[in-house]
Amino acid sequence: MTFILHKICPSFLIIFIVCCFGRNNAAGQAATTGTKSTDTSKPAMATIKAMGIKVYTTLCSACHAKPTDPKAPSFTALSAMEPRVILNALDNGKMRQQASTLTEKQREAVAQYITNKLLKNVVLPKEAYTAFSLAGNGDTAYDYSGWGGNLPATGFRTAAQAGITPENVGTLQLKWAFAFPDASEMRSKPAIVGDWVIVGSQSEVYAINRHTGKIGWHVTATSPIRGGITVAKHGNSVTAYFADFATYVYAVNVKTGKIIWSSHAGVDPMAMGTGTLAVYGGKVFVPLSSLEVVAAYDSSYNCCSSSGAVAALNAKTGETIWYHRVIPQKATAQGSKKNGKPFYGPSGAPVWCSPTIDVKRGLLYIGTGENYTEPATTTSDAIQAVDIETGKLVWNFQATQHDTWNASCPVLINCPGNKGRDLDFGMAPILVTGADGQDRLLAGQKAGVVYALSPQDGKLLWKTRIGKGGMLGGIHWGMATDGKNVYAANADNKLALNPDDTSLKATPGIFALDIVSGNVVWSAPTPPADPKEFYLAANSAAPAVVPGMVFAGSNDGHIRAYSTTDGHILWDYNTIQKYTSITGIDGHGGSIDSPPPVMADGMLFVNSGYAQFGEKPGNVLLAFEVKK
Repeated sequence: MTFILHKICPSFLIIFIVCCFGRNNAAGQAATTGTKSTDTSKPAMATIKAMGIKVYTTLCSACHAKPTDPKAPSFTALSAMEPRVILNALDNGKMRQQASTLTEKQREAVAQYITNKLLKNVVLPKEAYTAFSLAGNGDTAYDYSGWGGNLPATGFRTAAQAGITPENVGTLQLKWAFAFPDASEMRSKPAIVGDWVIVGSQSEVYAINRHTGKIGWHVTATSPIRGGITVAKHGNSVTAYFADFATYVYAVNVKTGKIIWSSHAGVDPMAMGTGTLAVYGGKVFVPLSSLEVVAAYDSSYNCCSSSGAVAALNAKTGETIWYHRVIPQKATAQGSKKNGKPFYGPSGAPVWCSPTIDVKRGLLYIGTGENYTEPATTTSDAIQAVDIETGKLVWNFQATQHDTWNASCPVLINCPGNKGRDLDFGMAPILVTGADGQDRLLAGQKAGVVYALSPQDGKLLWKTRIGKGGMLGGIHWGMATDGKNVYAANADNKLALNPDDTSLKATPGIFALDIVSGNVVWSAPTPPADPKEFYLAANSAAPAVVPGMVFAGSNDGHIRAYSTTDGHILWDYNTIQKYTSITGIDGHGGSIDSPPPVMADGMLFVNSGYAQFGEKPGNVLLAFEVKK
């Protein structure tokens, strides 16, 4: 079954990169099976190529013809993608500002020229589908959803929930691979409801049978789904909530696969959605960031006016209840750029991560990113506590001051005069109670530092540096805790590291820190990778923890299980290979970045593919199962 929406009207680490973002659907578009696309059988490829070469040479080559430039994929990297991925970026994604002067035919031509492939319809075979049924509400002990798997966002699963232990982890074997159409990176974290895996991709959300890998239903959004799926159960209803890149939020009836409502959460014109929603107390909490960080690359762009935010929507209707703007004041003209045109500010402080819920205190915690322009604010690179009922700011902890940065830095016109280092809090804060009975709010920053704060007032309890940090270093997507230690993935690499202190060394890997003292218990460096293939070999994706083990993916495509005792590797699987998929689409693994894996009932679900920063594209969700 497929249900397609009507048309109604996604940096944490975004640096002028072409990525997979969806195109808007036409109003009143009929339901279909598979992926709709433009018929480009005519004109002939030669004509398309001629137009594409002209567009690429004029508009794209200045950045993408430099294969060693980490800010943009090389032509070779782009050519490995599907044409629709590039077209999506030009139509409705990060490159829409740069492509604003192109006609649709020109956009289609350059996408097909770069990839040397014609745009075509992708229709999934009937064999990829199965009947959908959900007994009761699908309630099981191993159901799972949201970014951290629970309101405090701990990333922890009990042995009973996971069904995977240090004793049986060595028996994990691949059960099935699901290859997504037109995908080059896998960013949506799956939810588990009974026998079903609910996961997003290129504008689609699928319900996949976790035993067979077949589709029960899918729905289509206006643009890609970068965050995870959050499921809420009330009475006899089971509802899946998610947001797309264009900041539309959806509530889907899991039992029928039909959309209950959709609502636009973003206020700023350049708003985008990247984080996973949190659902609690009849509200859906939506993190909001902004495409201005990339639009600033265009010297003609009036940079910048947006602010990161969190919107609270009514879970039953989608109506906005409150809207918390990280930068309270509106942007105004703030001096002149080199071309004589005004800068605007303050701006930025995006919210990339999922909110964390503190039921006891009635608070919602978020992390914020850098300012895009001056003046710098006290709310950038910060952890904030917001009142769940009113959306009012309760406290603000700023870790780094005067961090003003955007994609035009370091030399283009829209780069602020006092450029910063892009040291976001890009992960969801973790609320945990230590062995001493004290609650702590734990957060990792791209500066390579882990913080413990008092959840009551935001006062610093301890901070520990585990890496050098920088624009592409430090803690990116998250951490996890078992109540004793907090496990952090450090993405340090040889590119874009913080140059402020030359005594600091890059230390990519997994770190275990005592949550009471902040002391490092152990560290496990990222195993070496082929430097010709992976110049960003590190641990960037968020980890997940079960008793005795931490699961963490790496940029070289490996998913590994580490012992929580001393960090030695218990299990290792290289996902970069070809896969046969029930969808009939060629499946291939790639780098593992962004979400953590999900464990449920003896199964491990891993996203493989991340086509950014020199990493490897991929289009598969892999399901592993322990031997029973």
